[in-house]
Amino acid sequence: MTEESKDKRTTKFELVQAVYSELGGVSKKEAADLVDQIFELMKETLGQGEMIKISGFGNFVLRDKRERQGRNPQTGEPIVISSRRVLTFKPSQLLKEELNVESATLSSAPRSG
Repeated sequence: MTEESKDKRTTKFELVQAVYSELGGVSKKEAADLVDQIFELMKETLGQGEMIKISGFGNFVLRDKRERQGRNPQTGEPIVISSRRVLTFKPSQLLKEELNVESATLSSAPRSG
């Protein structure tokens, strides 16, 4: 990863393009529908309170957080933080190792400048 690509984000459009390129034999519309279906299935699964576990990648978990006391950081005034659901992602050990290998390779590469 270069300095320029550090802030790069992969968009849904880019995912569709990747699926289209990798699968072959499907139209761009079919690739877009496939990506949409995957995201819809993930939303529905999480909405039902189920965990999504993708082997070799990680787990997506929707957790319920209770209402709690907090403080306004600007005024220090006590406030009530409402209950809500939060989505967490825990990467698999395999993914962590892979990312750390890439990171170590990039940080040990000689820098031009």
